[in-house]
Amino acid sequence: MTAVCAAVAIAATTAAAGHPAGRAVGRGPRISPAVEVSRGCQGSNAETEQAVEYPYVYVTWIGCGGIGFARSADGGRSFGHPLRLPGSAPSGCGCNPQSAAGWDPAIAVAPDGTIYVSYMINRQGYAHPRIAVSYDGGKTFARLFSAMPPARYKNNWGDRDFIAVSADGTIYLTWVYGRHLPTKPSTPFVSNAVIQKSADGGRTWDRITPVSPGFPRHGDVSAAPLLVAPGGRIDVLMWAGSSLRHSALPLHNDYFTSSTDSGRTWSRAVPVAPAAGHIGRLVTWIDANIGIDAAGTLYATWDTQQPGGDIGWLSYSTDHGRTWSPARRATPGHDTAEHIMAVAGGRPGIAYVASLKGGPFLTARSPRRFSLYLRVFSVHRGWLSSPIRVSRTYGNRHGWPGDTIGISVLPGHRVMLSWGIPGSIATGQIWATQVQHAARGFLPTQQQSRASLGSGPASARRAPRL
Repeated sequence: MTAVCAAVAIAATTAAAGHPAGRAVGRGPRISPAVEVSRGCQGSNAETEQAVEYPYVYVTWIGCGGIGFARSADGGRSFGHPLRLPGSAPSGCGCNPQSAAGWDPAIAVAPDGTIYVSYMINRQGYAHPRIAVSYDGGKTFARLFSAMPPARYKNNWGDRDFIAVSADGTIYLTWVYGRHLPTKPSTPFVSNAVIQKSADGGRTWDRITPVSPGFPRHGDVSAAPLLVAPGGRIDVLMWAGSSLRHSALPLHNDYFTSSTDSGRTWSRAVPVAPAAGHIGRLVTWIDANIGIDAAGTLYATWDTQQPGGDIGWLSYSTDHGRTWSPARRATPGHDTAEHIMAVAGGRPGIAYVASLKGGPFLTARSPRRFSLYLRVFSVHRGWLSSPIRVSRTYGNRHGWPGDTIGISVLPGHRVMLSWGIPGSIATGQIWATQVQHAARGFLPTQQQSRASLGSGPASARRAPRL
């Protein structure tokens, strides 16, 4: 559950000492000075998710003694003092799973501006999502609701939630669920992707509906991020795990599915560019992310560990997920340092791909850990930029940045990014910055051709070291 790149950095001047992002000048991309979003929150701060209702930017993460949250009212240039979401602090000593703090936050903004932040909690024998609701732009969170699993299965498995809101205000929540925890340590256990919805602002939730095939005994899905398309279609990218025998989905890959009837039924799961390679058994970060651009083109990002080392990938679909393009390699290098990937769609045919590289697991020897990079992709032209190094501060190799990073597109060809940087095994901070005109980090023509057109393991070996 975590992610230095030998990438070509765009010419830049360094920001003031201590800032983990610099500012590029001239014709290159412009990287704003980074802002410490978690300022004042002691201990570990990690695993960002974010949402935008411009000029407001909202960031949530694991930290502040539970689940942290901070808001910006000026397009991400500055953030107010962070707060801890209600109900997310540990109960009592917090020394066992039944009293531990909340984990795995996700965030969405409704058309009317209501903010929904979900996170996982384990209380009274049930692991399940909680939903904190703000009606005043994130100044306060006045309501707290729960989406519960079936009551008859106590001591259940529950993990990684994601949340989205449709144009009519319906809230959709995916998470991974198993009726029972394993009875022995290191024993494979069932983990199904499920969805719940609320039509009344989170007050009540429908019973869980399976998203992944094989429910209830043959699911092995580790995460299922979702989005709701403008027409109401629900799109989900599922990361099939690595441990369960007789899984309904072949393991070590990502799969796409969608629903056109508010989540009641789901299309056949389609593997996304499986020729790129396989996701390793020891991966613990969230190895699936999905985005959509203004024309409805879908984008998926993930990283594989076999063959050829740890490589981040991008694939896209122009037919609502029925078919997917060959994988486009998004990261350079051939070592084993992990990549936490994220993608956001921009104007028609354009996607922004971020990667946080390096970490304590499966990591090649390098002092430069937890470096954040951004690059721009065009459906018609391939990669429009080399990897742009956004962060200028490295993290402690023994720490943890979380399993996710935040990415959103802002007006004016700007991209908002947020990420965690561990200072030690027990401390870390959340940072955020903007990148403007990222596509100005052009690849030379020959390099762009080689780096953007390859797919699968063969191209992974041929791709240039940028």
